Amino acid sequence: MSQTHILRLDSVVKRFGGLTAVNGVSLAIAEGEFFTIVGPSGSGKTTLLRMLAGMDTPSSGDILLRGERINDMPANQRPTCMVFQSLALFPHRTVGQNIEFALKIRGVDAATRKARALELMAQLRLPADYYGKSVTKCSGGERQRVALARSLAYDPAILFFDEPLSAIDYKLRKTLEKELKDIHRETGKTFVYITHSLEEAMVMSDRIGVMCAGEMVQVGTPDEIYTAPRTRFVSEFMGDVNVVPVRLGPDGRLHSDDPPSVFKAPTLPEGFARGHLVVRPESMRFVERAEQADNHVAGRLYNEYALGSRIQYQVRVGERVFIVERLRQQAFAGRLDDAVLIGWDAANSLVVGD
Repeated sequence: MSQTHILRLDSVVKRFGGLTAVNGVSLAIAEGEFFTIVGPSGSGKTTLLRMLAGMDTPSSGDILLRGERINDMPANQRPTCMVFQSLALFPHRTVGQNIEFALKIRGVDAATRKARALELMAQLRLPADYYGKSVTKCSGGERQRVALARSLAYDPAILFFDEPLSAIDYKLRKTLEKELKDIHRETGKTFVYITHSLEEAMVMSDRIGVMCAGEMVQVGTPDEIYTAPRTRFVSEFMGDVNVVPVRLGPDGRLHSDDPPSVFKAPTLPEGFARGHLVVRPESMRFVERAEQADNHVAGRLYNEYALGSRIQYQVRVGERVFIVERLRQQAFAGRLDDAVLIGWDAANSLVVGD
């Protein structure tokens, strides 16, 4: 993937009256990158996407496309295209007519339009005889492909996706996640994708930007975001996690009041005094003796959940619940309400701020 930046944001702000929906976001997206913006409802991700697509104008800051400032450039003059959650297909038109629509508006002749539509249908695994099929008779997955083909028809530089898979059932969504990633690789286009789904972001993205309260709080690869979150918010948003409030003691170890414990510290941020110890469930294990792990806590096995190839165990330690995850073939033999000892190594944990 090229590292040339196709899209850059410099301190972009969007206000609606007294509400600041996007607050000083700076970001650079590489040509050909699959970049996903995630965040809870109200985090500002859709407002940011609308500014990138030309549907809203920033209150301040700049958006640059290949170095050109495009803050005030209308959406229909930008070399970009949006794929909406609703897909916005024309129900009274055929598959071919939907795909060709943008080309027809631009005055492309009928023969060229049809050739381009059939080319895209083949690329997106839509049978050629669907060209004359009513789009209302297509399945959900087929309609998704038609919408994507229509977006690709006039060869945009960037495709924006506004939660296009959120209304689709789980099995089809998993199939389309893989197909979108394949299509991204085949076309070499820049994809900017909005979702509230951690799973979608982790499966498809080259990089992920996490938004909270209008700010881009962390940007990185899926592995970086998952294994090295910078804040408690990011660590908890990116999947199940064990979080314990801690402070640094004069002994160089981490002290916790809930549960009352002292832990061997991982590498600490400079100037760290207090924050949160974060341990992913797969980094925790059941141990027989305290010396089998750098850190340990004693509790009771409260519950277990089968998650396909994995099993999650809940362990109550006082009022706090810890999550331990194991592969199904390595299932823990304990019974509910058994007293258990769980542990983890300092190197498999990290400390973050609020």
